[in-house]
Amino acid sequence: MRLQDEPELPLQINIVPMIDVIFAILTFFIMSTLFLTRSEGLPVNLPKASTAKQQQVPTKITITVDDKEQISLNRKPIAVDDVTEQIRALVGSNPEVLVIINADEKVDYGRVVAVMDRVRKVEGAKLAIATQK
Repeated sequence: MRLQDEPELPLQINIVPMIDVIFAILTFFIMSTLFLTRSEGLPVNLPKASTAKQQQVPTKITITVDDKEQISLNRKPIAVDDVTEQIRALVGSNPEVLVIINADEKVDYGRVVAVMDRVRKVEGAKLAIATQK
């Protein structure tokens, strides 16, 4: 007998390696998108509020008051007296600016009110207080 009498096996495309590559790419994209979230403020323990809502405004300015009552404007340390003029410079002529106050829950209430008062002196700046839901 000759080998020519044996039937030929049909050609097959093995898709298992292709699926492995697709899952590897998918895993890469999922992991990379997790690192794309941007934190505007410094890490503080925010108070909780059940009525908290997400604000959708294109321009945001973040003021952070940490547990040592130190104030930062967009992650840069600042004195309380300089808050109004720094925000006024950042706001400029843009009417759609949201100033977010990230205050640690242990911070004295009077310190947060002092910062809020200085923010409210700037025309066109909308004020929001960050909380956890």
